Amino acid sequence: MEINELTPAELRVWEAFPTGEGVDFRAHPDETGAAGETWGAERTVRAEVLTALLLSGPNTGGRVAGLNIRGARITGKLNLRYAAVEHPIRLRACWFERKPLLYSAQLRYFALNDSTLPGLTANSVSVDVALKLSCCRITGPVRLAGARISGGLFLRRAVIGTPPTADEPPEETPEPPLLISHAVIGTDVIAMEITVHGQTRLNGTTVAGKVNLDGARLLAPGATALHAETLTVGTDVRAMRAQLHGRVNLTGSRIPGQLNLAYARFVNPGGVALRASSCVIGEVWLRSCETVQGSVNLRRSQFDMLHMPPETWPEQIRIDGLTYRTLVPHLPADQRLPALEREESGYLPYAYEQLAAAYRTAGDEAAARTVQLAKLRRHRRTQPRHARVWGLLQDATVGYGFRPLRAAGWLLALLLTGWIAYGLQPPRPIKEGEAPDFNPVFYTLDLMLPIIGFGQEQAFAPSGWYQWLSYLLIVTGWVLATTTAAGVSRSLQRQ
Repeated sequence: MEINELTPAELRVWEAFPTGEGVDFRAHPDETGAAGETWGAERTVRAEVLTALLLSGPNTGGRVAGLNIRGARITGKLNLRYAAVEHPIRLRACWFERKPLLYSAQLRYFALNDSTLPGLTANSVSVDVALKLSCCRITGPVRLAGARISGGLFLRRAVIGTPPTADEPPEETPEPPLLISHAVIGTDVIAMEITVHGQTRLNGTTVAGKVNLDGARLLAPGATALHAETLTVGTDVRAMRAQLHGRVNLTGSRIPGQLNLAYARFVNPGGVALRASSCVIGEVWLRSCETVQGSVNLRRSQFDMLHMPPETWPEQIRIDGLTYRTLVPHLPADQRLPALEREESGYLPYAYEQLAAAYRTAGDEAAARTVQLAKLRRHRRTQPRHARVWGLLQDATVGYGFRPLRAAGWLLALLLTGWIAYGLQPPRPIKEGEAPDFNPVFYTLDLMLPIIGFGQEQAFAPSGWYQWLSYLLIVTGWVLATTTAAGVSRSLQRQ
């Protein structure tokens, strides 16, 4: 491109390129690229001029060249497809007539902070340092599928996509406004306070550091707001105070640090609000979530720590196969058990076993026994009537073996009854002169205990209603002994 073909604005850019010096077209320092159509020729630069500079620009004379423009109106298409650009590119607070094309380009550094553009096509792009789109207003899709970024991806306070209008018919398969699937990010994805009207897709992406979505607004009502299946990060995924309208899908993700969703707002009524099934995560924080409208699916996942207060659980959950070592905050079992009633599949023995194991890990054996007892009571409701009767008997007498003091109470009550009754009216001896001295306490124990014998039962024979009382003591003694043995055996098997 010849120098005499350049406009004054383009000439400024051309002359500054060899040194990497910035060219600021703004009349006021606080201007941004929000209304490029009103800018005059003195602030307009053709995209083909920028392409010519980057691919075959003037001699740099050994200096560090770079494209550094602020506040320009860029017309035409910035086409760097398959290009290898060694110079850093900074096009900040600019307005783009057409979306830049960076497909499979090899770039050193690319920053579009505070700019307005109709989209960005950068599938399979390679960036050595960083890709920055912070505070951008991007009305069309941002395509970064398969990108390789050695540094970080910055999307802080960016607004991507446009909200649907009331009279606009919904698309059957809308293109995700933000597509970063199967990308490899060398450090972090920084996207605090980002707004995406539509789906954010991170399927199969690998991030060496963290993904930060604190304060994000991912808006896809009735669809999937965050699609991040098999996402792999080096440390954390954060979305504190995020507004998540639509499904959040993290199936198969690997997050060794924290999945921090504290104070987030999940809105997907009638559908799945959060799906984190088959995940392996260090810590899951769902503390003080404002609302969870929709179900939560945590099936087959493994968490080291789950921070989820009882009030955070929605009306329907799916936790079959969920494993966690620690449940925080530590609360009485009675406050945790109602959540297990919300399992979509109905009675789920494993969920009770897992909760009991978490209490044992915390050293709270009493709470673990309470959970085991609740499990058996819940199981009893699924059994036929005759089995429920036997279960009720075990529950009332010894609490299925988890309340052994109940058996002692029943035995003491029966002992007192027999002691008083037979003390007032001793039974007659079977053989006069051969019977030992009558003792109402040991006579009652002889009737109740099926194994131990004190020689009283064989020596005396009650009559009248005292005989019926002896039958009652014998039967209840056998029942108590049998249920106690069954309950203790069950407890020993669990240990």
